[in-house]
Amino acid sequence: MKKILRKKLIDKRKKKYFDISEKNIFQIYEIIKKKYKKTKIIGGYMPINYEYNCLNLLKFLESKNYTICLPVIKNNFQMNFHKYNSQNPLKINRLGILEPFDSLNKIVPDIIFVPLVGYDKNCNRLGYGGGFYDRYFEKNSKKKKIIKIGLAFSFQKIKKLPVNKFDKKLDRIITEKKI
Repeated sequence: MKKILRKKLIDKRKKKYFDISEKNIFQIYEIIKKKYKKTKIIGGYMPINYEYNCLNLLKFLESKNYTICLPVIKNNFQMNFHKYNSQNPLKINRLGILEPFDSLNKIVPDIIFVPLVGYDKNCNRLGYGGGFYDRYFEKNSKKKKIIKIGLAFSFQKIKKLPVNKFDKKLDRIITEKKI
């Protein structure tokens, strides 16, 4: 079921993709500044396959003195986040995704912007099926309360997603229509 839904939504995203406006970036920043005042470390991602492109948002947050970090894929479907700034070189990992060079700059974000294939009204997320984010949230939830914000296009919303016990809900979904 998830596999079929995933393919359908990725195909739809390829056809309807667009870049997010500067107005949206500023609105997201305002939410973070007001609602999540104590957050200083923001986890992002390198967009692939027509995902919501958060790179300009991360660059803007970096200019506002937030620490930015990106995921680094490990073995056994694990990942960590490592500090990153827009001047740092990146490498291509085994999945073909750009990531920081693995170093001693491992960090646990306060907020993580999460890419997704689909979502529902209950903040359930459909990803690519590897479980990287679900495992990361499970592993780090005992260390720190991480705010999980899904970034998506409004057309990625579906009525109800099939979920299992390993799926972790997001705290919030932000689209181009609903900030």
